Amino acid sequence: MTTLFISDLHLDPERPDITRLFAGFLDGEARDADALYILGDLFESWVGDDDPSEAGALVAEKLKALSDSGVPVLFMHGNRDFMLGRDYAQRAGMTLLPDPAVIVLYGEPVLLMHGDLLCTDDVAYQQVRAQTRDPDWQAYMLAQPLPARVAFAQQARASSQARHGELREAGTMETITDVSPPTVAETFARFGVDTLIHGHTHRPAIHELTVAGRARRRIVLGDWYTQGSVLRAYPDGRRQLSSLS
Repeated sequence: MTTLFISDLHLDPERPDITRLFAGFLDGEARDADALYILGDLFESWVGDDDPSEAGALVAEKLKALSDSGVPVLFMHGNRDFMLGRDYAQRAGMTLLPDPAVIVLYGEPVLLMHGDLLCTDDVAYQQVRAQTRDPDWQAYMLAQPLPARVAFAQQARASSQARHGELREAGTMETITDVSPPTVAETFARFGVDTLIHGHTHRPAIHELTVAGRARRRIVLGDWYTQGSVLRAYPDGRRQLSSLS
């Protein structure tokens, strides 16, 4: 048996192949798992639980079937789907997790995060994040008509792409949008764990670190833009990070 971790699927009508890959994963390997953790950015954007997208409906159906089969499905918000609410979570059979969250994985305490909180060098992004996570701001947005929320999401996506283009031109994209090592060290110390699993940066890797004289491990999940990045955690302590395609 294994526990599966995924993030940054960014499911979108423009990439139906990835939605089909995910559906196959849920119908196949995930059925034999002890649990499935989705650490944010399941969707490219999410403007509210009244989103009528076919991808949202299909994913809810597949996740609910997985949950009903006895495999717990746990979801943590990302920076693209932070307005996914309890209605959709219930429809999909998912349990919502706070960010960050400590779980016990086969006897070991492990810290889970989406990962954007670790990117503290990106000051502009952290300011936007603080605003969009504010309950009053979210309530205001959800009170807007669906077309207005869709338009806002499209504008936000375009602004993000433009900013990333500016960072690439300036040669700072790799550093600004990655995690801050001091923040990572502080996070390990604050939670007292030896393993951290997160996504967000789209830089899949298993980093072996020494923090405060202790061996630590930071596992970064990959995205699903062109592949299916999955972390398989085994009861004997093995951690395998690989791609489905």
